[in-house]
Amino acid sequence: MIERKVYRMPKAGSIKNLQLQTEMLHELQEDEVCVKVHAIGLNFADIFAMQGLYSATPKGSFIPGLEYSGEIISVGSAVQEWKVGDKVMGVTKFGGYVSYINSHHRYVVPLPADWTFEEGAGFLVQGLTAYYALTELGNLKNGNTVLIHSAAGGVGILANRICKKYDAYTIGSVGNENKKNFLLQQEAYDAVIVRDNDFYDKLKSVLGDRALNLVMECIGGKILMQGWKAMAPMGRMVVYGNASFATHTSKPDYLKLYWRFLKRPKIDPLRLPTQNKSLLGFNLIYLYEQTDMMHQMLHELSTLQLKPQHIGHVYGFEEMHEAIHKFQKGDSVGKVVVKWQV
Repeated sequence: MIERKVYRMPKAGSIKNLQLQTEMLHELQEDEVCVKVHAIGLNFADIFAMQGLYSATPKGSFIPGLEYSGEIISVGSAVQEWKVGDKVMGVTKFGGYVSYINSHHRYVVPLPADWTFEEGAGFLVQGLTAYYALTELGNLKNGNTVLIHSAAGGVGILANRICKKYDAYTIGSVGNENKKNFLLQQEAYDAVIVRDNDFYDKLKSVLGDRALNLVMECIGGKILMQGWKAMAPMGRMVVYGNASFATHTSKPDYLKLYWRFLKRPKIDPLRLPTQNKSLLGFNLIYLYEQTDMMHQMLHELSTLQLKPQHIGHVYGFEEMHEAIHKFQKGDSVGKVVVKWQV
């Protein structure tokens, strides 16, 4: 058996309780591969899980983390498509904050030869999120106009790249001015708007005579309602997150969250036919149980030949808490990755 390092939560509640410890990896099963983890990607779902705000969070003690990259060091007796030394990207239903992991062989995919481990650790969760939201739910079509919130984040960057494969006109929204030039110059957004008190007026000005066909919504609150109001008939809004409920602290402020919950936007389903708009939502954890669908989408994603994820911030494994805090503050650009020194 392999001794490994893990970051484990005794139970959900406070990120301060995330502890680095050593434990033994369970024995490799015949349908599994053992991966030496080189890099780990951080996601908002990790934060919400550790704070106890994510419905899919395991009960009791658990290891956070949904995606990683690394090298296969052992192969189960029933596994034929992998061999020792293969470099892979992997997804897991929690359990990713580790130095070694045993995974069912279908939950790892090849790391492209010209990608780094950091780039591999930043692609699967956010690539699948962007692709599923845009193409499966959003019904993205050539020439559509798309509003992408949190445009400088990992999902936002990949969503824009996918949209450009469809010749879409993309409008990004960000929380501060510092991210605008990066998105306009390096990620080829057509327009970028800061989410402030004038957001709706700015959005209408950027749209001009264009119809807003699709909104990638992950903010919530009044921003959600402003996007809904601006969206054209036949438009689709896809909700995959709610950053307005995120905090910069280790524990949730339940009083503030309760107030935001009471003030949350309410869209009347009885009015949808007359408004001729669609509101859709999803949780990527569902895809973990739909392996065939996940592989089909990954195949379709690969045909788009996207550039690797933009890695904005890399931390060492012992700096996990610093990496999480950076991610929480909302001033990161691209993916935040934790890397083993290998």
